[in-house]
Amino acid sequence: MTESPASKPASNGEGCLHARNGLKPERNGFLKSLQQQSRHRDRNRDEEEVHAAPHHGDLYNRPFLESFEETPMLVAVLTYMGYGILTVFGYLRDFLRHWKIERCHIAREKEEQKDFVPLYQDFENFYTRNLYMRIRDNWNRPVCSVPGAKMDLVDRVSHDYNWTFEYTGRTVKAVINLGSYNYLGFAENTGRCADAAAEVSMAYGVGVASTRQEIGNLDIHEEMEDLLARFLGVESAMAFGMGFATNSMNIPALTGKGCLILSDELNHASLVLGARLSGSTIRVFKHNTAEMISVSLLPQ
Repeated sequence: MTESPASKPASNGEGCLHARNGLKPERNGFLKSLQQQSRHRDRNRDEEEVHAAPHHGDLYNRPFLESFEETPMLVAVLTYMGYGILTVFGYLRDFLRHWKIERCHIAREKEEQKDFVPLYQDFENFYTRNLYMRIRDNWNRPVCSVPGAKMDLVDRVSHDYNWTFEYTGRTVKAVINLGSYNYLGFAENTGRCADAAAEVSMAYGVGVASTRQEIGNLDIHEEMEDLLARFLGVESAMAFGMGFATNSMNIPALTGKGCLILSDELNHASLVLGARLSGSTIRVFKHNTAEMISVSLLPQ
């Protein structure tokens, strides 16, 4: 019984062999052509990915729908009930403080200062006294380390229901930081950001963080703006230091009367102020709905 050539083990990874007149098996030329076509397709796919990777402008043309989970009715009712009960008891305690039945811990004006404008509005002061004080221990926690992803807090206790605090001398270690403005990790003293900052400071000096009006335009500014423009898929981009005045003061320098500004309805107050100061025509569109921009461009 002779062994079929098709049952023989493949040579060099090729599984398609055929025998000519039952004699010597030869490599299939059709398989070679398929492999060449496959390699050609893979090469073209890699080239397409390389060319398409830096360009992300099409991401901003996709429809985007922002949705939030609705608050359950029971949770909403209990929350409003809690605020209502605290408000009722707050007015009761203010009544007791007024008649000196309960001790008042807050700072009070002298008699000769009664005619001055109050520092706080009436309800704002009421909220601070009777609602905020009950949960004040969760706010304004003293930090004794770098505010990174984790940080250390100074432990404290209160013996008068959060009117005053006393430090215990202990430290709460490695608390997860969810309330810092350090969302990019720039405040940390170790890691990639700290190492990059030290390297750049040695090369360009510490003044590079200032405005270009002071230190001039550097090559790293151009590099960052080119990278940002490629990422957004636009011709060019302009980078500024972050701050309220960045938007409110620079928008009037870029636009003026005769210009049109399309503004998201939930834009930051700095953007709104800058657009108004510019004197441009402002068209407001619904939050995060790029489709409404074309509607805003229609003559009204």
